[in-house]
Amino acid sequence: MFTGLVEEKGQVLALTQDATTGVWRLQVKAKTVAQGIALGDSVAVNGCCLTVAAQEGSTLSFDVLDLLRRGVGVNLERSLTPTSRMGGHFVTGHVDGTGEVFFFGQEGANHRLRISPPPEFMKYLVYKGSVAVDGISLTVASVDEDAFDIWLIPHTLELTNLGERRAGDPVNLEFDILAKYVERLGAQG
Repeated sequence: MFTGLVEEKGQVLALTQDATTGVWRLQVKAKTVAQGIALGDSVAVNGCCLTVAAQEGSTLSFDVLDLLRRGVGVNLERSLTPTSRMGGHFVTGHVDGTGEVFFFGQEGANHRLRISPPPEFMKYLVYKGSVAVDGISLTVASVDEDAFDIWLIPHTLELTNLGERRAGDPVNLEFDILAKYVERLGAQG
C-alpha cells in the first residue's frame, strides 16, 4: 500500500531483456528510496507496484513487463509501514489503465494537466476526489464527459516527473479504491 506522495524522482539507467528468459530488467537510480530497502520490498515506480529484484548501492533493479527509456524520470515511493505518515490517499500500486495527456500548460502561477482516461473509468472521477497519476496522489479539479483536470503546484512539478509530460504522452492511472468498493457493494445491494 502506498499514499501517492512521491518521495523522489529517480532516473532510468537501463532496461535490458534477458536473452534466455525474455524478462525485462529495469534499473533505476534512487537516492532516498534505496536507503533501507531490501530484496523483495515493494516500490511504486510511476505508480506500478514493483518488487526489488536486486540492489547495488543506489541502483535498484526490478523485473518488469512494460518498457521505459533510458534517462527518463520515474516517480518513486516506498510502501507504507505501520509507522508511516498517512498523507495522500490509499494507492495500491495496481494500475487500472493508461490515460493520455490531452493538455499540459501553465495558467497563472500553476499548471493545468488535462487527461483523457479509458471511458470505463470515468465513473470513478469526481470533483475534488482522488486519483493517482504515475503514482502521484492528486486531487481532481474538474470532470467532464471524457476527461479530467488536475492543477499542479510548483512543488509537485519539481519533485515528480509530471513536468516532463507533453500532450499525447501516456500516464499510468489508478482510481480511488474506495470508489471501486462502493460500486461493488452497491451492485450486490
